[in-house]
Amino acid sequence: MRKKKLSQQIVQQSADQIQMLAANIDDQSAESVAPVIELLMDAGALDAFFTPIQMKKNRPATQLTVMCHPADQQKMTYLMLKHTSTVGVRYQIWQRTVMPRDFITVTTEYGDVRVKVVTYQDIQKYSPEFADCLAIAKAQNLALNQVYIAVYQQLK
Repeated sequence: MRKKKLSQQIVQQSADQIQMLAANIDDQSAESVAPVIELLMDAGALDAFFTPIQMKKNRPATQLTVMCHPADQQKMTYLMLKHTSTVGVRYQIWQRTVMPRDFITVTTEYGDVRVKVVTYQDIQKYSPEFADCLAIAKAQNLALNQVYIAVYQQLK
């Protein structure tokens, strides 16, 4: 069973420490490295992404960056080494500020949509859940933007 996505979890703290891991990959095809992001996210990474880089002798390469809780460093390192051609992983601890988040459900003329509510001091932001909006748009043959507009109208 797949865990709830981290972006869909309630967060109450406004600061913490994260581990940033990075590895350079210069000898693996895009097709074989692409699935690694989903694998890392499913394993609990807070974020994972690729960045195009230039290595020695001006060779194009890809840097894989993974952000995770420090307790997950060994697990993420293992997955990076197992599923890519890299031979080393760099890491460091980062301090970060995060906006605590909660969720509400907004009822629109098209159906219910979960909305992420994030706050920090006097800042408040709303973000409709993409998956909910997309499902409604597909089911009702609507433009995705129509669903978003309906959600924001209810938030006024």
